[in-house]
Amino acid sequence: MAAKKKSGGRKYGKSASKRVKSAMHRRKKGTLKRGKKGRGGTVKSRKQAIAIALSEARKKGAKVPRKSSGTRRRGSKKR
Repeated sequence: MAAKKKSGGRKYGKSASKRVKSAMHRRKKGTLKRGKKGRGGTVKSRKQAIAIALSEARKKGAKVPRKSSGTRRRGSKKR
């Protein structure tokens, strides 16, 4: 008999999803900026808008999982 996998519940908190919703509206309006103090220009990509919103939520202390190890740059392995 195989053990049943327990569901983990919500991955992101409510406040995080509100931030994403807000960021998507700001992107649509053209007011969502990227980089330090918005010097990088306006955000065009949907994925980038979500990434910005989640990082804002992380800074505010919302329930958001850490960035996956695939997105971080890792040094090459030497043997």
